[in-house]
Amino acid sequence: MNSILENFRSWWSHISFTSPQKRSLLALSAIVVATSAFFVVRGTSQEIEVVAPELTMVESVAQVTVDVAGAVVNPGVYSLPINSRVIDAIKAAGDTVKGADVSDINLARIIKDGEQVYIYPPQKGGSAARVSPQRAKAKVTGPISLNRASAKELESLDGIGPVLAARIVAYRKINGPFLTVEDLLKVSGIGTAKYGQFKEKLRV
Repeated sequence: MNSILENFRSWWSHISFTSPQKRSLLALSAIVVATSAFFVVRGTSQEIEVVAPELTMVESVAQVTVDVAGAVVNPGVYSLPINSRVIDAIKAAGDTVKGADVSDINLARIIKDGEQVYIYPPQKGGSAARVSPQRAKAKVTGPISLNRASAKELESLDGIGPVLAARIVAYRKINGPFLTVEDLLKVSGIGTAKYGQFKEKLRV
């Protein structure tokens, strides 16, 4: 410590400043040291508040896509929240047109992703037509639409009588449209042999 003071005195005495200049330099140095010490002490004693950034939570709602066709105001493809029902899909399409009959549709059924809800259009007399425009001809020349065929149309196929046709329509009403023709094997009374009799005459 003494050697430091002696070195400082030696350096101070050799500075080519006048006495007033030396006093000014000493005062300025003291101010700088005091100011630095003040900010160091103040900075170490002051609490630093850390504010956590706000997190924005975006809720993702699962949806299903359904094709609403036939006698509705605005036919088209709609995205609805999961577990929506057939009635919700019809409402999304602007509801049914006047005279349309939905008595054979389970309006409370939960819709499946990718399915089609078809509403039969009304006839000129006011009642709903039981066949779609694609089957309005007197004679069906192509495969029958499994998801739109009436019980009478199904009865026209080999191996399907009134009882089995009613089971197919009932299954379709409860479980929704068939995704493949092979899904008919899930209907009671239809086995592999019977299914082979009419599978080529049906389409979904």
